[in-house]
Amino acid sequence: MNNIKSFFLFFFFIVLSVIGLRAENNVISGYGQMKECLMQCHLLKGVSERPYSIYLPASYTVEVSRRYPVLYLLHGGGGAHTDWDRFNRLSSIADSLSACGAMDEMIIVCAEGNQNNMMYFNADEETVGAPDWHYEDYFFQELIPYIEKTYRVRSGRDNRAIGGFSMGGGGAVVYGVHHPEMFVMVYDISGYLRRQPLEFLKGDPSAEWRQQVIEKNNPVRHVLSGTDDEVKAWRGVDWRVAVGDQDFTLEANMDLVAAFRRHGIPYSFYVNIGWHDHRWVSAVLPDMLRRASANFKRSSTASQP
Repeated sequence: MNNIKSFFLFFFFIVLSVIGLRAENNVISGYGQMKECLMQCHLLKGVSERPYSIYLPASYTVEVSRRYPVLYLLHGGGGAHTDWDRFNRLSSIADSLSACGAMDEMIIVCAEGNQNNMMYFNADEETVGAPDWHYEDYFFQELIPYIEKTYRVRSGRDNRAIGGFSMGGGGAVVYGVHHPEMFVMVYDISGYLRRQPLEFLKGDPSAEWRQQVIEKNNPVRHVLSGTDDEVKAWRGVDWRVAVGDQDFTLEANMDLVAAFRRHGIPYSFYVNIGWHDHRWVSAVLPDMLRRASANFKRSSTASQP
């Protein structure tokens, strides 16, 4: 009987050891979790729930007292919050960069901007044909507070960054221009920044009001006409613009950079061979993650006594 007890005790400790090694190896090898979730929504008319995706780093379930900085990502027009992982391998890239020490772990939130209405901005009856749609209000008054309440995140500007592609790149820039106190970094990938006469929009009955709302939020015009206080606030943000040399948004993004230069706002501008597609996004996504991490680390180090 004692031998049987000893055997089962030995077997039990072996199982615990294997489980412990698996958990440890999961953190070491950097396997995070990519989840598709729903949150309650009140500020978007006719919408009671809003989907989003979230990447939780490998240590999230192990280091239960640890808090993390957050990167918010806005997808392109016609896409979905799942695009970042489906087409650009977001979780795999984040896992790899974390595992090799190229970036510190962070939480990444992918917002949904296409469902119901393809618009990251507030649109109302002042724009002919536009629905009563207040996405910017939703983003700042519901999504960010929900994330900071639901997950173990470090709040405050120095622990929060935003980036996006195409329509999402334009949204990220506009959010940074409207709310520079909210983000330490804004990363614009081929941002759709202003009205453009695009052929593929001609068959879309909602294209005109969307174009009006986009032009109303044109960040180039806003930066050019910025007040001294606004310019001072924008100088505190790390602005990164990345666009392909064959992209139809190239000129608008060059104009954004020119507006930054006019006011002495620091920025970095990256142009290489590329088009307006997911191949370009995948090519620059590692840079976005590394840059966000560097900003978070720099801010954390500066705040230490």
